[in-house]
Amino acid sequence: MPSGKICGLTVIDVRFPTSLEQHGSDAMHTDPDYSAAYVIIETDSGMRGFGLTFTVGRGTEIVVCAVEALRPLVLGKSLEEITADFRSFYRLLTSDGQMRWVGPEKGVIHLATAAVLNAVWDLWARAEGKPVWKLLVDMEPEKLVSCIDFRYISDALTEEEALDILRKGQKGKQQREEEMLRDGYPAYTTSCAWLGYTDQQLTQLCSKALAEGWTAFKVKVGAELDDDIRRCRLIRQMIGPDKYLMIDANQRWDVGEAVAWVTHLSEFHPLWIEEPTSPDDILGHAHISKALAPLGIGVASGEQCHNRVMFKQFLQARALQFVQIDSCRVGSVNENLAILIMANKFNVPVCPHAGGVGLCELVQHLILYDYMCVSTSLDKRMCEYVDHLHEHFKNPTLIRNAHYMPPVAPGFSSEMVESSVDKHTYPHGEVWRSMNQL
Repeated sequence: MPSGKICGLTVIDVRFPTSLEQHGSDAMHTDPDYSAAYVIIETDSGMRGFGLTFTVGRGTEIVVCAVEALRPLVLGKSLEEITADFRSFYRLLTSDGQMRWVGPEKGVIHLATAAVLNAVWDLWARAEGKPVWKLLVDMEPEKLVSCIDFRYISDALTEEEALDILRKGQKGKQQREEEMLRDGYPAYTTSCAWLGYTDQQLTQLCSKALAEGWTAFKVKVGAELDDDIRRCRLIRQMIGPDKYLMIDANQRWDVGEAVAWVTHLSEFHPLWIEEPTSPDDILGHAHISKALAPLGIGVASGEQCHNRVMFKQFLQARALQFVQIDSCRVGSVNENLAILIMANKFNVPVCPHAGGVGLCELVQHLILYDYMCVSTSLDKRMCEYVDHLHEHFKNPTLIRNAHYMPPVAPGFSSEMVESSVDKHTYPHGEVWRSMNQL
């Protein structure tokens, strides 16, 4: 795996004006411009790794500054040095004596850390000539566990327990890998029902999705109850009683409001309510979970959960029935591995969020690994798919029959098309210059 020392780290503010057509709109984020802090690391041997962290427009420049602040911790390191003790490298980035103060392991600094780590994982997989999911699947449990920082979570998951889970997951993994290569991993769609879409758009997009074989649909809710009732009724009538319907409030409600609102929507039999209240309110989620259980409605969250420590507490409090890892907010692969294993221990299915630029490309690797080597189950497990902006990636996500097909190109599927980056760099790219002239 010779790759030389890291001699360069570039970070670019890339933004797509998705707000113009209300793509990605929800009850809390009404005008998102899907964006990314896009990181490129270079080695003196000529190899490069690509990583990103997702944002929704304004504020991306702050993440870019945080990435630049981490640059001195990365330059001069070799891939061999990092991967020989990845846990220590993770701690180097998250435990800097001064930078930690503006976290720790949360917010802008953790988004920046994830972008850098994503680029390192991409570099590692490229050096091995494998996609990231295959790099993980082929890794011995002992090596994989050595990448995880168990600090602050050992009361819920010890290193020994993680090893035991992963060793058990080795049985039958070859068959599961063959299954995924043949059939793919089940997905659900959110692209039909962004909050800013008209009923006509919902109808057209839902009809198209049904014709393409989709069986699980997520609807954005939370702004106006009457609108939510009308839109959920429209989607439920179109998809029928047997397909999954999920609803997502994007943190809009107080705890009591969430219970009351979702009770009104219970006639449409949603599988889950996603982010019903503040993503930091663990006990609030627990209260909502208990209140909605008699209705057969679960609670899903994790899109804006800070780190593995909060996921630990959500699981300990039985506050979630569906764990939604985020491939760029919680420290990338290193931290998500811990979350996947913890969710397995607590017997809570993982159904990743992937609404954002590059998130489908990244998270598919994690969920494939989870099935092949951790959970070994597809029961109530599916991964979000959002049909936007994939054309800007050199190896875009491939969906077939509403399933993620495993990527085959080496890396993390995170390298963007150079012309797309140039055109959408903020604020001087061609797209933004032309918009500013309007």
